[in-house]
Amino acid sequence: MASRFPSILRLSLLSTIFLGACGSAASLSRPEVSTVVSSASQATMNRLARMLAGSYSSEAQSKRDRSYFDIRLHIEPIWKNRKDGRWFYVEQARADYLDQPYRQRVYHLVDLGKGSFESQILTFADPQPYIGAWKNTAIFEGKDPSMLVSRDGCGVMMAETTPGTFSGGTVGKGCASDINGATYTTSVVNLSTTQLLSWDRGFDAQDRQVWGAVKGGYVFDKISN
Repeated sequence: MASRFPSILRLSLLSTIFLGACGSAASLSRPEVSTVVSSASQATMNRLARMLAGSYSSEAQSKRDRSYFDIRLHIEPIWKNRKDGRWFYVEQARADYLDQPYRQRVYHLVDLGKGSFESQILTFADPQPYIGAWKNTAIFEGKDPSMLVSRDGCGVMMAETTPGTFSGGTVGKGCASDINGATYTTSVVNLSTTQLLSWDRGFDAQDRQVWGAVKGGYVFDKISN
């Protein structure tokens, strides 16, 4: 099945724009948070939040290319009454190990103004009790973000690049990683109404890639809202 997402050339361009070239990982200035959010900007963030939420699968991609795993991704809204942006519980697991997710996070989507948004990344001190929480978000009732640990420098900057498509990524080398000898990690994201492309990679101190997909990002087809 043909992907609606950019080719590897397009992904390389996105990487250059948002992350800097792998050899140098040039840093961009992080946008300042605007104190005034226009109604148009709020409407765009609401659209981004609706598009982001849902369940996804990379099964189709894994069948086309065996170098990719069949991954299930769930992004479920939580703390819907908070007024400081949008909050999501995020869980990723291989399809053959659904009860053993390898990633559990909380995304905090905030409006930076002027059409820019940041998905801030937070983690759990103990994620075990929240496995499967995307099916029952009531577990978050009575709790708040103070229980989470912020991954500073790992926020994903997003903007609506074309109508109905949001693209972005991390900035520079600020997202620390110690997996497989990495010193920092980068992410590129492209979101439409039907797919989410996510390309996470780790680099060592010499800017050599040491983990993550090499050919391009994981293509997740949305299977439910």
